[in-house]
Amino acid sequence: MAVIGTDYVPVRPKLYPKSRDSLTVDAKFWKSFKSQKTEQQIASVTNVHFCPAPPHDFAVTSSTRVTIYDGKTREVKKTISRFSDVAYSGAYRGDGQLIVAGGETGLIQVFDATSRTLLRQLKGHKGAVHWVRYSLHDKLHVLSAGDDNSIRWWDVASQTQIFKMDQHTDYVRCGAFSPSSEYTWATGSYDHTVRLWDVRAAKCILQLKHDKPLEDVVFFPSGGVIAAAGGNAVNMYDIVGGGKQLYSVANHQKTVTKLCFTTPTINGVSSARLLSASLDGHVRMFELEKFKVTYASRYNAGAILSMDLSPACITLVVGMSNGSLSIKDRRRSLEELETMAPALPSLMGVEESTELLGMEAPKPPARKLNPNNFRYFIRGRNEKASENDYFYAREKKINLTRYDVFLRKFRYRDALTAALRTSDAKVIVAVMEELVARQGLVRALTDLDNQSLVSLMTFLGRQAMFPKYARLLIPVTLKVMDMYEHSFKSIPLLQKPLAWLKDRVAEEVKLLIALQTLQGTVEPLRHSATLS
Repeated sequence: MAVIGTDYVPVRPKLYPKSRDSLTVDAKFWKSFKSQKTEQQIASVTNVHFCPAPPHDFAVTSSTRVTIYDGKTREVKKTISRFSDVAYSGAYRGDGQLIVAGGETGLIQVFDATSRTLLRQLKGHKGAVHWVRYSLHDKLHVLSAGDDNSIRWWDVASQTQIFKMDQHTDYVRCGAFSPSSEYTWATGSYDHTVRLWDVRAAKCILQLKHDKPLEDVVFFPSGGVIAAAGGNAVNMYDIVGGGKQLYSVANHQKTVTKLCFTTPTINGVSSARLLSASLDGHVRMFELEKFKVTYASRYNAGAILSMDLSPACITLVVGMSNGSLSIKDRRRSLEELETMAPALPSLMGVEESTELLGMEAPKPPARKLNPNNFRYFIRGRNEKASENDYFYAREKKINLTRYDVFLRKFRYRDALTAALRTSDAKVIVAVMEELVARQGLVRALTDLDNQSLVSLMTFLGRQAMFPKYARLLIPVTLKVMDMYEHSFKSIPLLQKPLAWLKDRVAEEVKLLIALQTLQGTVEPLRHSATLS
């Protein structure tokens, strides 16, 4: 290859204005969740719960077992199968040391999350217990809700029931604790009501009415508003203002089964988002001002029964009725990692946060070299220039592309053929524009071999009608048609590109006729509007 002189400038494709990005900030954020793996459980996945403590393992309840997945590797870590019937609502205590779960028999069991040892059994419910939880900061008590229409407050250490509340008149299948008060809880029932409880007074302090049986309730991060899912609608109630209904959204086609919130501070979007999962197989994300859908994700595996999002908004786990468990991890950009880095150690711990962010842990200081070490004598070889040093940079050798080599030698036909072989429209158009500037395009189009002619016609058929290329390529197409008019029938491989080009021209003509018809309809309207 000849050395480049100062008289030749390599061909560079023309830079066009970037098209407007149609994706919103929310769409980009949720699209960054990529499916890492899909697990198959032995039955419907009725509950998913992330451990609040790092490294944020998550418990998956299905059939007669609670499976614990590692928060780092997303692999099965442990399996708890000490249930005689179907298990429900496997959930972590706030510190991640214990797991509590209900069951079809009405028995509530507490396990050590590390050793899987059965520690306590809470007996009293006469029906299945579909929901049981620890408060985030209370390590001694749990609240349970059962199909016997009762709410029970338990002392775990003594395995005794402190009190029972039975104001609900139908199955109680969901509940939540208030983030602003450890004594305030909410439960949702199939009797179409949400009740708020004060466990200090053991009484109902507020009742909210819904139109459908309640499947899930969740407090807003502020604790002043509660979201309740019943049927295909999610209602928002102002519990500080006496239970007034603020909004109602019904964007799902089937029953909403699960609700959860993102973390407001490190989720990559402007504020927290409400997530809803439904039997229609969709997970929808709502902003919290007008409760508009900002993004929706479709799961084709089946109806969604359970869902949870990790505290750092990095892992989204969704459980389906057919036993499928979808685990998605979010890809983080470099800018986001730098933003998240100061916040995550407080949430996750230093080691877990650096590994989860994909960052290396701080390296120990380099060891001081002594003359008895071989590296002491070669330490200057990799020395870099300091700020005040003068250094001479070697001239970079520019490697010409194949079409640039031919252009430099004025071999225009070979340059066009080499550009066509790249199959890059920007490169081909740039070479053609260079040939036009050199007044050598006609020369390059003359006496093309069959393969190059087929490649050229294929390119013209695909790109000639694009507005940004049309000004150049339409005259080129007409010129090629004139030059090779008698060769088209003798080359079978040209029939497909020609048919393609013919169809594109027919579509363009049809579009122009439609636009002219529209113009004829609009002009009288504009004229009459002007006169009036």
